[in-house]
Amino acid sequence: MKIKLIIFDFDGTLGDTRANIVKTMRDTMLEMGLPEADEAAIAATIGIPLEKGFIQLYPSLSAEGTQRCAACYREIFEKNRKSLVPGLFPGVKETLRRLKEEGYTLTIASSRSSKSLNGFLADMGIAEYISYVLGADSVSKAKPDPEPVLKTLRELGFRAEETLVVGDMPVDILMGRRAGARTLAVSYGNASSEELRKASPDMITDDFASLPSRVVLLGSE
Repeated sequence: MKIKLIIFDFDGTLGDTRANIVKTMRDTMLEMGLPEADEAAIAATIGIPLEKGFIQLYPSLSAEGTQRCAACYREIFEKNRKSLVPGLFPGVKETLRRLKEEGYTLTIASSRSSKSLNGFLADMGIAEYISYVLGADSVSKAKPDPEPVLKTLRELGFRAEETLVVGDMPVDILMGRRAGARTLAVSYGNASSEELRKASPDMITDDFASLPSRVVLLGSE
């Protein structure tokens, strides 16, 4: 069935925010008196809700401690955002424009908060191409649960069979597969190609600009 709806992850898929996240995590660790984790461990938390990321890094943290870390992170992130402005990956803006012009409905499902997402979309000049933004604060179950996809389908009136989920992490692919959508992994983000293959996406690409042709190909299968 032809694809009509494309649901994108944000961090590592559209926006190159890794440096922002790693710096803010390290600043938070310093502020909270936590042992500093290495970059690979921090990057492995990208794509999951912030509180769960801290639990993954520091399993012995209490619930209250996790909440305080998350609050501290959000405060520092806003400060860092003014001096460390992330960019879009190559070809993202032009490709989103083309997909929109070709009639696809484009949305975002992210583990980032809706406020943060909308701020980035405006700052990066791509808000006009996105029809629906769903942040972690808009669902009760985060990736890899299918709820973000299923809620998007309900809100916009699409079916899973005509939907493609695009992301850079295994949780994005698993979310899409569990919702019954087709999936495309981008290999330039925060997960390795091997990690992505284990999640069994329908297709993997290292070039965002290739999406229009790949969407057509996936829609013809």
